[in-house]
Amino acid sequence: KEFRSNRNHIAIVVDEYGGVAGMVTIEDVLEQIVGDIEDEYDYDEDEDNIIQNADGQYRVKALTEITDFNEAIGTTLSDEEFSTIGGLVVHQFGHLPKRDDEIVHNGLLFRVLRADSRRLHTLMVKVLSDSIELT
Repeated sequence: KEFRSNRNHIAIVVDEYGGVAGMVTIEDVLEQIVGDIEDEYDYDEDEDNIIQNADGQYRVKALTEITDFNEAIGTTLSDEEFSTIGGLVVHQFGHLPKRDDEIVHNGLLFRVLRADSRRLHTLMVKVLSDSIELT
């Protein structure tokens, strides 16, 4: 009712103490009633996490889950210690790498394409040999 009467599409949610708990849009309310509504602003976070280039290398978002990486590329990297490829690569370096830094791990060459002062964003991955354990 509030959305329609005030012609607002967004509202601030206040908790029982008068503090701001968050915000809600009219789309959020409708989705709770009728289910997911997809529009031009929605995107699949997992979509395009791994893109194979024409040269056989892979462009990989650092937040890609290791299980998804293994499935797409056919590797068997462990996800026991780290859940994302970015976490694994940072651990292998021992520090937060910069753009164009490279490291080899389990027959894969990881090159940093994009990073900032806090995290990795995008990696280029090249399979170096058939000697790695592919599934």
